[in-house]
Amino acid sequence: MTCSDTAVRVRVLRVLDDGMALVDTGAGHEEVSVALVPADVVAPGAVLLVHAREAIGVPR
Repeated sequence: MTCSDTAVRVRVLRVLDDGMALVDTGAGHEEVSVALVPADVVAPGAVLLVHAREAIGVPR
């Protein structure tokens, strides 16, 4: 699960409908919201920072 005190790096596997994406957390696959991240960075292979199943940014 991607909910903790810190954001978790995940890799996008597939972009889904309704502002969601299927991601690989390293411990399994989860659906997360990508509504807060610019659409042009959400693509298969992209790495995102996720907290509480919400993508909150892109790591530097």
